[in-house]
Amino acid sequence: MFPRTSPSDRSTWSRRLRVTPALVTVSALAVGLAPSAAFPVTLPAAAAARSASAVGPAGSAAAAQGGEQAQRARLRQLAQRLVDTGAPGVVVRVDDGRGRPVEIAAQAPWSVRDHRLKAGDEFRMGSNTKTMMAVLVLQLVAEGRLSLDDPVEKWLPGAVPNGAAMTLRMLLNHTSGLFDYTQDGALLGSILGRDPHRWTSTELLAVGARHEPLFAPGTKWSYSNTDYAAVGAVLERVTGAALADLVRDRIARPLKLDHTYLATDSTWRGRHARGYEPDPAHMPPGVPDAFREVAGPRRDGHVDVSGNDPSWGGAAGAVVSIPQDWSRFYTALMSGRLLPAAQLQQMLTTVPVDPENPGAGSGLGIVTAATPCGTVWAHDGGITGYSSSNYTDRAGSRTATVLFSTELLFEFEADPKLVEASQELQTAVLCAMFDKPVPTTPLTTAPPTATPPTAGPATARAR
Repeated sequence: MFPRTSPSDRSTWSRRLRVTPALVTVSALAVGLAPSAAFPVTLPAAAAARSASAVGPAGSAAAAQGGEQAQRARLRQLAQRLVDTGAPGVVVRVDDGRGRPVEIAAQAPWSVRDHRLKAGDEFRMGSNTKTMMAVLVLQLVAEGRLSLDDPVEKWLPGAVPNGAAMTLRMLLNHTSGLFDYTQDGALLGSILGRDPHRWTSTELLAVGARHEPLFAPGTKWSYSNTDYAAVGAVLERVTGAALADLVRDRIARPLKLDHTYLATDSTWRGRHARGYEPDPAHMPPGVPDAFREVAGPRRDGHVDVSGNDPSWGGAAGAVVSIPQDWSRFYTALMSGRLLPAAQLQQMLTTVPVDPENPGAGSGLGIVTAATPCGTVWAHDGGITGYSSSNYTDRAGSRTATVLFSTELLFEFEADPKLVEASQELQTAVLCAMFDKPVPTTPLTTAPPTATPPTAGPATARAR
């Protein structure tokens, strides 16, 4: 069992597969810093185009093109900064809905011997999986096979504490009160790739359900992977189909997402990014002792975890995809191709996650936040070796993805310079997505991060 000797141990453990503070961090810029402090810029992108309008169409077009080039150069610079700071690899894709998307891949020189990273490589998407699980539930709601107000007890009798008072909606928006199964030491070996056990939704649910609930259903918000283990078990019970088949038949095939699937073992189906964690000798002190020994082949002070089994993520985090597929998925979702209007509205109905940041909210498998450059709908994921963030606007016409081929350093915020560089890149990506000026100098003040309301130290700031 993982030794939980202090509240801080439980806090860091609980971040696994959870939604990162990146969204709230970026949105906090709007309330915590003056725009001039947060965004000291020259004149890229949209600003350049607007200022050039006085010189006529030809001048405007030239200025806009120059602004676009400056924007792309800035994103490449920030991606490379992350690699220089210690990230094995970075992938960025930004589509502002107006032209050719920006696609960037940068990697550490030592990793090239293993794999030449490309922007279309398959990637473990971690908790972005939850958005697809919510879509599957809402499709069944639209078909009359489920109701969001169904008690969990109806579909999973005796499986969870307070099941009669807990609804499917509460699972989907993290107001169930269920303990997060990733905080249980039984998962440690699988998380680190040392335990070959292949987990099922029912098993993962049982691990979370054997702990006391954090609070009464519907009374608070606390991110819990057990919520989606329960969702996975319900989907399997109602349809009689495996989760991987549901993702394939109801989402991937209709949208022609050729590189999107729910992994049930360590097998990849196409060209894929290698994920890495530092080996014990190079692991920063901030990473707890229990997490310092990750299984996999060694390479230049790192461990290649690409071959480790992600089934412990299950319905909470086992989907594999690529940025191009996820952009298509978000566009289809927000434009109503995947869900009828009533169900999409239910998905985007939010509950507050942070009393100090009213712009941030949790919907059903998706979160929203107000950023300096526009309001985003998004999710992110962290699974050993892979960190991911996917963004869209409400219309689905603008999308963005940021991927890092490492996770533990972000999980425990063990490398502050890497965390700062990642926040700067994600801020720039969101502004580029909205065709707004991209910051040209680093933030001079670290933006505040929010701590969601919790029932205790077990569910501290989410990752």
